[in-house]
Amino acid sequence: MSKRIYLSPPHLGENEQSFVAEAFATNWIAPLGPNVDEFERELAEYVGARGAVALSSGTAALHMALRLLGVGQGDRVFVSTLTFIASVNPILYQGGTPVFIDSDEETWNMSPKALHRALEDARRSNTLPKAVIVVNLYGQSADMEPLVQLCDSYGVPIVEDAAESLGATYNNKMSGAIGKLGIYSFNGNKIITTSGGGMLVSDDIALLAKARFWATQARDTALHYEHSELGYNYRMSNVLAGIGRGQLQVLNSRVDARRRVFDTYASAFAPIEGMTMMPEAAYGRSTRWLTALTMNPHMTGTTPAELIHQLSAENIEARPVWKPMHLQPLLRSYEYYTHEEQYSVSDKLFAHGICLPSGSSLEAAEQDRVIDIALHHLNSRRLSHESA
Repeated sequence: MSKRIYLSPPHLGENEQSFVAEAFATNWIAPLGPNVDEFERELAEYVGARGAVALSSGTAALHMALRLLGVGQGDRVFVSTLTFIASVNPILYQGGTPVFIDSDEETWNMSPKALHRALEDARRSNTLPKAVIVVNLYGQSADMEPLVQLCDSYGVPIVEDAAESLGATYNNKMSGAIGKLGIYSFNGNKIITTSGGGMLVSDDIALLAKARFWATQARDTALHYEHSELGYNYRMSNVLAGIGRGQLQVLNSRVDARRRVFDTYASAFAPIEGMTMMPEAAYGRSTRWLTALTMNPHMTGTTPAELIHQLSAENIEARPVWKPMHLQPLLRSYEYYTHEEQYSVSDKLFAHGICLPSGSSLEAAEQDRVIDIALHHLNSRRLSHESA
């Protein structure tokens, strides 16, 4: 069996070990410490936010964001449907009610048209949401300007779920630093990783201070252990923050590498009718965290599932596009606003979408292997389809 090719494996650089070694040398291996402070400062500076709080996961960061915005029992939160469930679980942690918003075909991200209808319905019924979570999918920022204008006009704050889009830009601003609060993930499959971790960013320093307090078990200032509010064990360790500092130093080169991977796939599949790469919006630059594309089965003679199984047989990991949240068994009872009346973009993308190995460490020979197997499968299915 050939060496396994993963979808998006970690890619370490040269400097992570020095920051981790410093943590060991100074005995700062417990939670918090100099690496945490510096990682927060360095990441905030990179994205252009006034401050940041390093946390145990992107999910924890999103949980803190919703609590900071006062989401509680029965409160509605609008959220992109085409995403991973971690974008939605914190709403449920707070006892809130998710309302799902479709994507548009130009960006694959939250549809301003769908959001407008949802907000207007909510205004008429006096049930405006406490927040809108805009997810930036597969390394590309949503079209934030119309989304921000809509939310501002209804007085609803935006949380940017930029777990997948650290390093992406929108109109010369960094993805994740445009809404009231933004979150990033450093999970092992993200463009940079701390093995596990996340970050909450904002220009509102008072909100960040409150999040930092809650995330450190909400310990009051006292000689003894005093607690007057509910807290969490959500802070990032000094060791993991050291990994993050080293990873942040190579973020731009990792983005460039993933974009080259995407471009190579795009060139290889360009002659294949029915293979359409995820578009890049003109307003910014995507990181191409994952190479995502759609396959028209009527044109290609095959489906994403069949191609995924073929690649799996060759020890290559590929995945479908995220299954929309409104289709998840846990969440089917909640409201969903489609891009157009009677037309769900997210359902179409899920039915036809596939993600291919996209790691920044993917070697040319490995990518050639993926492409060769995919093209062989596509060509054989096309010939079979034509002969039938």
